[in-house]
Amino acid sequence: MPHAFSDAAVGASTHAHSPSSTAGTLLLVNLGTPEAPTASAVRRYLDEFLTDPRVVSIPGWLWKPLLRGLILPLRSPRSAEKYAKVWLDGGSPLAVYTTGLAAQVQALLPQWRVLPAMRYGEPALRALLQRLKGEGAPLRVLPLYPQYSTTTTASVQDVVDAAFPQAVSVRDYAEDPDWIAAVVASIAGWRQANGRGEHLLFSFHGLPQRVANNGDPYPQRCERSAALIAQALGLGEGDWTLTYQSRFGKERWLEPATDVELKAMAARGLRTVDVVCPGFAVDCLETLEEVGMQFAEGFAHDGGTLRYIPCLNDTADHARALVAMLERQLGSMR
Repeated sequence: MPHAFSDAAVGASTHAHSPSSTAGTLLLVNLGTPEAPTASAVRRYLDEFLTDPRVVSIPGWLWKPLLRGLILPLRSPRSAEKYAKVWLDGGSPLAVYTTGLAAQVQALLPQWRVLPAMRYGEPALRALLQRLKGEGAPLRVLPLYPQYSTTTTASVQDVVDAAFPQAVSVRDYAEDPDWIAAVVASIAGWRQANGRGEHLLFSFHGLPQRVANNGDPYPQRCERSAALIAQALGLGEGDWTLTYQSRFGKERWLEPATDVELKAMAARGLRTVDVVCPGFAVDCLETLEEVGMQFAEGFAHDGGTLRYIPCLNDTADHARALVAMLERQLGSMR
């Protein structure tokens, strides 16, 4: 969606409501996405993403030459091919659904100006904050990461603190009751419409084990989310499994790995597995291509059927859950 996220469009969106007519601005911040499914666009996006020291802690003088000289030239064309498989008419799924979710939240909070923003790529969080800073109106920030991590939520907070330190942000909503209820309703509704698989797999984005060992609470937050969702669904201990996906590089990442666990499930004779990704607010490359295509193909090769349950995306239920969570954490928004 290159034109929708142009610099001019972002500037116009910040003035959609005058500060005097609003209670303030609410930013829904997601990770980000390339502007097009091309190698050059993917390379620009990955360069910004993978040079964030919150994401890769290797010293820049050592990491950047390796990244730009070897990794990006090799990875960008391959990633672009993957993006092309899931690209929508309006742009990347992450961009389309994040924008749609902001519109749904805006409808529930008419006195607030609700805008989408991206930590990497467009509409750029840093540029948006610079425009908003001069208005003098209150700012609320919702990073669309239910489970806190230093690699995601903290990176958003770094940018917010530097540009707009008086902003009030949500840190985590991994066990928020309204969000849990929305995820539960989504899974239950999908299974009612499509039948119930033999097992439910929770696949969360991975993290280097080193980061968790250094005190990042992300795995505990994922475990808490999954346990609460499973409990609300009435699942027994043997009915569900938590795994981690999207490994990168050669160091050890959080385990069990989704693809490895799926092979083990197939070996145990499981033939129909439902998978949900409640660490992602909206569908994106990692859910649609990695889980819905790569992992599904691998599981099919091993004799099973992997059925992907979509994220909450830009549904009205998702928006209502987020607004209830915001009011619980930040006070009245209406």
